[in-house]
This record gives sequence, structure tokens and C-alpha cells, in this order.
Amino acid sequence: LSRFLHYLRRNLQIPWQEDCYMDLKSSSPKSVTRNKMEDVGWLRKHQKMLQRCISGPLLVDVVNHMKKQHQLSAEGVGLIQGTGCLEDKVHTLVDLLYVSDPQGSALREYLQCSHPQVYNLVVLYESVVQHQKDALLQVVREGNKSLTEQAANHTTDPALLLVEGVSDLQQREHDLIQVLVNRGAGPLRGRPLTLDRLLASLTRVSIAPRVTLTVGVSGSGKSRLVGQFVHLWTLGKIYPELNLVYPLACWELSNFERLSVEKLLRLKAPHENTDLILSSSVCKVLLIFDGLEELRSPLDFSEAPVTSDPRRELLISDLITNIVRGNLLPHATLWLLSRPVVGAKVPAGLVDRVTEVPPFSRTHIQEYLANTLKNTSEQVWAHLSSQKPLLLLCSVPGICHIVTTTLSRLVGVDSEDIPLPRTLTEVYAHYCWPQLSSTDVPNESIRKQIATLGRLAFYSLLRQRSTFSEPEFRTYGADVLPPAPGTLGHRVLRCTRCWFSDYVCWRFVHSSVQEFLAALFYYTASRRGMFDLFSESSVSWPRIGFQSHYRAALQKRDNAANASLDLFMRFLSGLLSPATGMLLGGALGVGREEQVTQRTVVTTLLRNAVVGSGGEVVSMHSVATVTCLAEVQQGEWLRSVEEDLIGCRLRGKLKAGVCAVLAYLLQVSDACANETQLSNCLDATSLKRLLPQLLYCSKLRMENNEFKDDAMELLGSLLSAKDCRIQCLSLADSSISSKGVKPLSRSLLVNRTLTILDLHGNNIGTRGAKTLAEALKMNQVITSLNLQSNHIEDEGARALADVLQSNRKLATLNVSSNQLGNQGALFLAQALVVNHTLCTLSLQSNSVSDKGMKALTQALRSNRGLTSLNLRENSIGVEGAKAIAQALQENNTLREFDLTANLLHDEGVTAIAEAVKVNRALTSLHLQWNFMKGGAAKALSQSLHSNTSIQLLDLQENALGDDGVVSLAGALKVNSSLVALYLQGVSAGNLGAVALADALRVNQTLHTLDLRGNSIGMGGAKALSVALKTNRSLRSLNLQENTLGMDGAIFIATALRGNHQLTYINLQGNGIGESGAKVVSDAIRADAMECVVDI
Repeated sequence: LSRFLHYLRRNLQIPWQEDCYMDLKSSSPKSVTRNKMEDVGWLRKHQKMLQRCISGPLLVDVVNHMKKQHQLSAEGVGLIQGTGCLEDKVHTLVDLLYVSDPQGSALREYLQCSHPQVYNLVVLYESVVQHQKDALLQVVREGNKSLTEQAANHTTDPALLLVEGVSDLQQREHDLIQVLVNRGAGPLRGRPLTLDRLLASLTRVSIAPRVTLTVGVSGSGKSRLVGQFVHLWTLGKIYPELNLVYPLACWELSNFERLSVEKLLRLKAPHENTDLILSSSVCKVLLIFDGLEELRSPLDFSEAPVTSDPRRELLISDLITNIVRGNLLPHATLWLLSRPVVGAKVPAGLVDRVTEVPPFSRTHIQEYLANTLKNTSEQVWAHLSSQKPLLLLCSVPGICHIVTTTLSRLVGVDSEDIPLPRTLTEVYAHYCWPQLSSTDVPNESIRKQIATLGRLAFYSLLRQRSTFSEPEFRTYGADVLPPAPGTLGHRVLRCTRCWFSDYVCWRFVHSSVQEFLAALFYYTASRRGMFDLFSESSVSWPRIGFQSHYRAALQKRDNAANASLDLFMRFLSGLLSPATGMLLGGALGVGREEQVTQRTVVTTLLRNAVVGSGGEVVSMHSVATVTCLAEVQQGEWLRSVEEDLIGCRLRGKLKAGVCAVLAYLLQVSDACANETQLSNCLDATSLKRLLPQLLYCSKLRMENNEFKDDAMELLGSLLSAKDCRIQCLSLADSSISSKGVKPLSRSLLVNRTLTILDLHGNNIGTRGAKTLAEALKMNQVITSLNLQSNHIEDEGARALADVLQSNRKLATLNVSSNQLGNQGALFLAQALVVNHTLCTLSLQSNSVSDKGMKALTQALRSNRGLTSLNLRENSIGVEGAKAIAQALQENNTLREFDLTANLLHDEGVTAIAEAVKVNRALTSLHLQWNFMKGGAAKALSQSLHSNTSIQLLDLQENALGDDGVVSLAGALKVNSSLVALYLQGVSAGNLGAVALADALRVNQTLHTLDLRGNSIGMGGAKALSVALKTNRSLRSLNLQENTLGMDGAIFIATALRGNHQLTYINLQGNGIGESGAKVVSDAIRADAMECVVDI
């Protein structure tokens, strides 16, 4: 042993398995063991890839060859054949070969000679994938360092919304028009989807998508999502089953006029063997095409030549078309990202999943402000809240950054001479030239920048280009790249690098900045231009004067595809507003008189354009024109229409351009933020004009409009539209007949947004109720239906009861005042036995007597869903009350029960009171106008001693007398659940008031006490004033018409100076007089400023 140790000291290296050596100086005994363990042989090292790459036919060939080479016995072959799936068979093959040959020499030799492609894939896979990940990781980290922190703290916060497809609005309108129309909200039926579920199957029976399309407006963060996805994949945090992720920026591909798949892979692959994986059917490869709108030639799936030849060169758009169709790279998974207008060109039949980048919500905007602006966030948020159009546009992250950073800088400027911008044009002027907020503005520098960058922006906008190379910049005489700090280029340009090369491009920080600079160039050039500026090099007719050029721009805007010049036109108009004129006039050399003249011309042209379209359906172009008027800050017309809208004075005025102005207000007015009020102002003509714009209202009230059948056809088409976002619709008191309800019912078969429908006060009758019921059997969206006062009668109730047998979405049903009778109540009761999803049922004024009540109470014994039941103004008597009592002892779900104006009398109420003793579900009980007396009050007071659930008890207009009130007061001393007690007109006098006052000294839960129409007098007021000095719970006290007199008022005023919590007192109709009113007023001013007192 000593000689052996001496030998080791002299020879620091020893042979280890053939020609591999270990350095004994640098290896500990543990590392030697570990290295030995790691050398598990070729078969084990590549086992997973062998299982993935060996197909069924190849496995048969391998087994036969190994058997001939005596590497497998007959028993081994049988063992392989008896194994389950293909992957398990290959696993068994590897296990058997490993026993005799861990290095798999025979298998390696066979694959290398007979199946070289499979062999190369198995051997080179690890190195190829690692090279790919390293290259991607380096690009991501260099491009955005913040992604590193995001990946380290990766969460499953929803990054996308799963949607049904690209909407009609998205297919035809400018990005920012979409944002305004949707009021900054995302898709109505979008389901949150995290990046780790983007490419996965979402149900047990579905398969993973091959083609996924993600749409989002410019600046929504699509490319950032790609970077985040790639970064997480390279770190192994998502989709470890993906063998290769291959992101391709479409602007980069556009540098090549024609490419083949083979050439594309050879040009863009970071490793020479990447094509092995890309062309393999056994490997999972993801190709990401980011920015389809940046292709030089548009996608055309109808005209693109079809090919499956990977060597055939095609236009880039045609190449992508064939890849999407599956003609090329059929085994690859695709993720396409684009703006909605271009994404819609991909046929829906080729797309397996559509997602959308969600917008910033109000909460997101506030969080962004708090995290980025800190000291100025509150002032910026306050200003945004007052300027709704700016706030809506801030739902786009890219625009939010521009607007909020500009506002933050201006808030920090200590100068009252610089007002905060109110229009988008003002914001962008301040963003591009921060020095405008100072007195020293380099005019010549600004004009030169507009002549270069502005010209580039304008003509690139016409060509629908958003990325630029350095030679293109030099063509327009722009600054040397990269732009020097402090220049316009440094503020508005960003450099973007390719994924797999050093090639870079330049783009504006957001497309809206490009459109702003384009508008500014057009404005400055039009003042002296003599030819059509939309023709950069071609010959055109002379155009002299700003007015001529502005009119030409309007015509171009109207003819542009996909409203691509709407924002450009908004900026061009906004440059003429007084505030923007003050900012840029001096820098551009435009005098004040010239500005006024131009503003007058533009205002006239815009108003004429709006009024000229008034006889037609209001289009998005018309609304965009009104937006231009608002940007010029000529808002008198707009304010007039808004005032009429708020004051419901639009009847007879919805003509000419007023409908277009109203459509604009539907998007931006605070009056329409929560609910759009169009009651008593619409007819069929005005409804037809507004119809396309009403699609995007969420809550729409169109009551008292006398809609005829033709108008109802229009409403039916409105609700049937694909883009309909209406969730709540009220058509009350609109003279809708049974014929008029037919188109409405047809629309409910396809509508998937409407949840609340109010048709009360119409005349749909039994036939209309049946028509509506047939639709509701299929509709699974509506949760609330109001059919009050529609004469549907008992047969209509039968039809609705059939609906309740199968419909499990309807939660609220109001069929009050419909002459249902006992038979109708019976039909509904039978439905309630099986339906447990209806929560609220109103049967007010339907002539329901004891017979109908017994049927309903029988249903209540087994029903587990109904929480509110309204039976006001029926004919329920003592027998019905007893049936109610039996049901309340068994039912444990009913919370609100209204029996106002029935015929219960003392006997019936006493029965109900006995049930209340054991019932622990009921929280609200209305027994107004039921011919009750003191005996019933006593029974109820005994129930309140033990009941701990009743919070509201309404006993108004019952002759309880002082005795009944005294009994209830006794219950208040021990009850701790009652919050509101209504005792209006119960014949209470001084004794009852004194008893209630004594109870209030003890009770600490009652918030509301209503004693209207009694006779408590001065003595009662005095007792209550003393109690209020110690009571800490009462918030509202109604003493209207109680003969208090001036002395009683003085007592209440004394209470107001005490230690109370009152926020409302009603002392009207008490003969207080001027002196009493003055005492109370003085008390309020001195000690109860927060208390409202009606005198």
C-alpha cells in the first residue's frame, strides 16, 4: 500500500476508462465518484431522444437488426412486443441493450448507416437546443433587462385574454378608434389566459392549438410578451416539452423580397444543425411571427401560390401564408402576433386559438402612476380623471407612458402660465419638445426637425411603414444615428435589434408619435405647398392655400382603408386649437391672426362634414370628424348636445349632425359612463342613425319612446350583431306589442351579452310572453327579466313557468300587475319546486288569494333558491297567512318577504309571528296595510325577543295604537338584530313615543326609526330628545307630521347639541314656525353640521 501511494504521488494523472484522464490535484474523492456515476453510457444519455425519435416502423427494423446481430434474444423481442405504448417499447429496448452494451455500439452503428437523419437528431439535439437557448437569452437580456427580474419572480398573472375571434370593429377601424369606442375596456367575453397556458389544451378532451393568433393595438405590449415568453422558456419555467422556440420579427423578414423555407432557416438559425430539429416531425417546434402588419406585402390567403417545396422562393407574405396553411413546416406550432386589422386577414378556419392583449384598467393606470411617478402621481391622476378622452387612451400602455410622463413633467414645472394639456395634440407637442414649456424655444431647430423626421413620418405613414433602416433616414436628411441626447430623434425613436443577427431597425416609440409628426409636417408644408402633398414624387394638380390642402386631407381620410388616417386627421385639426397654437405658433412662425383664420376654416369644414352625413347612418368616420372638432376645442355644439342629453331634452332634436355628436358623447361623456339615457327622444329614424354606435353601450335606457314594429326590427338586429356589448337594456313604457317582441325574441337566440332586460309597462300580452319564453328556453345569458304590466295573464305565466323548468340562468323575474290570478301563481309554484336558481320573484298586484298562496307556500317548503318574494297588493287572507307560517318554519333560504296591502288581520300576522320565532333566514318582512291591531304587534314583539335574523320590519298604516307600539318597544330592549323599524301611521301617541325613547336608551343596533303620521306631540319629542343624548346607533329619525309644535322642535334641537350619531331628521309638517326653524338651524350650524334636517 505504501509503494502504491508513493506511485500516486509521482504520477499525478492515472488512466481512466480508455483515453480519459482525471487530474488528481483538482478532483476530490467525491467528485471522482460523481464523474464515474455521470458516465452512464450512450444509451442512457440519449434515452429520451431515442424514445421520441424512433417511430413504429423504425422500431421494427431496429429490433430485427439487433436480433440478427445477436444483441437481442427471442425472449427480449417478445418482451418488447408485449409492452404497451411505443415510448415504453423503446424504453424496454434500451434497457435490454444496456445490459450487454451500455454504449449501444450496435444501435449507434445501425442508425448512423441506415437512418443518419435520426442518428444526427439524437446525437446533436442537446447541443443545438442549448445553443439556441443561449443565443435567445443573450438577446432578451440585452434588449430588456427588466425581463430578467420578471422571470425570476414569475407568476401566473393573466397576460392575455382568450377571445372568440377578431370583432368587426377591430377589422375595420383604427386602433385608437377601437379604444375610444370600447371606452378603454377589453373584450366583453374574454377569459384570462396566462403564458404557461397559451399553447396548451384547455380541457381534457381538447387538443393543443397549432396556430395561435394574438391581436393587440399598437403599444399594447405584444413584442414585450414575446420577449417574456422566450425568456421564461430559456430558463425552463414554461413549456419544457418545446424543443425549439424560433421568434421571427416580421420587419426583419421584410428586408428580403423572396425567401424559401430552407433559405430562411439557413439564414436565421444560430446553429448550423438547427434545421434537423425544425424539419423533424417528432420534435415540438414553436415559430413566432411577431408584427404581421410590418410585412412589406400584405397577407393574401386567397391569391398566394400554394407550395410544399421547402426550396421554392416566395414573397415573404406568401411564405408565411403557406406555413400557416400547413403546406410548409406542417409539424411546427405557430404563434402569430399583429394589430387587429391585419390579424383579421388570417382565415378563422386556420386559427385554432385567438387571444388579445388586455388593456390597462383604471387600477392598472393608477398603479403605473404610483410606481413610476411617485411624487406627482396624484396630480396627474386628478387631471386624467377630468379629461376623459385622455384617460380612455391611457388604457394603451404605450400611450399611457407618453401622456403620464408629459403630465408629470408639467406638474413639476413651477409656472402658472403653463396650463396642463387637455387634448392629445397638446400632450404630444409637449412630449416631443419639452422646451416649449420654457421661454427660450429654438424655432429654426424645430422647423428643421419637422422637415426631416416629420417628412419621414408622413410618407412612411402613407406607405403603412413603421420601421426604418439607416439608409432611409439619410434619404430624408434625418440626424445621424443613434440620435444625440436632447434631440427630437432621441426622444421619439427607438432602436430594435434582430433575434439572430446584428441587423437593427429604427421605429418611433409609438405609432401615434409618427402620426403626430406626420400631421405637423403636413401642416407646415401646406401653408406654402403648391401641389398635392400626398403625392411625394408624382405630378399632381396644383393645390394652393391651407384650406385646399386641409380639404384634400379630409377626402384622403374618408377614402383610406381601415380608417388609417383618422388619428392623423385628429392631430392635424388639433394643431389649430388655441392652446396648441400658443405652444407651437411662435416656433413654426405662424401668427395669431393666421391661426384664427385657419381655425375658422377648419371648424366650418368639420361642421359641414358632420351635418352633411346627418341623413345617413352615423359611421365611425362621422364620429372621428366630431373628435376632430373636439380636438380644435370648438366645443359649444358638443356641450349643447351634452346638456340636452343630461336633461332628457333631445326629443325632436336628433337630426342632421346631432346624432353624430351624440355618438361621440356616448364614448367620452361622463353622462354615459355608467348608463346611456336615451328615453323619450327616439323614433325609428333617429334609432336607425344611431344604431351602429349603440352596439358599444353597456347599459342602455330607451324608455317611453313609443317604438313601432319597424323600430323593434332595428333593435333586434342591434342585439343580434356580433360586436354587441349591451348588457342592460330597458325598453319600459315604449308601446311594444306582441308583434314587436318577435324580433327581440329572435335576437335573444344568438345574443350572448344581454343579462338584464326590462320591458315593464308595454303590451306584449299572452302571445308576446309565449314568444319571449321560447327564446328564453335557449338563451343562457339573461339573468333578470322585468315584464311588469304587460297583460300576460295566466297563460303567459304558464309559458314562463315552462322556461323556469329548464332555464338555470334567470335569477330575477318580475311579473307584477299581469292579471295572473291563482292559476298563474299555481303554474309558477310548480316551476319553483324544481327550479333552485331563481332568486327574486315579484308577483305584486296579481289577484292572488289564499288558493294561490297555498300553492306557492307548498313550493317554498322544498325550494332552495328563492331569496326574495314580493306579494304586495294581492288578496291573501288568514288561511294564506297560516300556509305562509308553515312554509317559513321549513324554508331556510327566503330573506326578503313583502306582504304589504293584503288581508292578513291579527290572526294571520300572529301565525306568521309564531313562525318567525323559529325561522333564522328571514331578514326583511313587510306587513304594511294589513288591518293589524295591537294583538298582532304583541305577537311580533314576542317573536323579536328570540329572533336574531330580522333586520327590517315594516308595519306602516296598521292601527297598532300605543299598546302595540309599547309592546314593540319592549322587544327593542332585548333584540340586537333589528336595524330599521317603520311605524308610519300606526296611531302612536305620547305613550308609544315615551316607550320607544326608553328602548333607545338601551338598544344599540337600530339605525332607522320612521314615525311619520303619528301624534307623539311635544311630550314624545321631549322623551326622544333625552334618549338621543345617550343613544349611539340611530342614524335616521322621521318625525314628519307628529304635531310637535315649536316646543317639540326645541327639544329635538337640544338633542342635536348632545352626543348623537344622527345623519338625518325629518321635522316637516309639525307647525314649527319660523322661530322653531331658527332654533333648529342654529343647533345644526353649531354642533351637527353632518346632520341633514328637513324642516
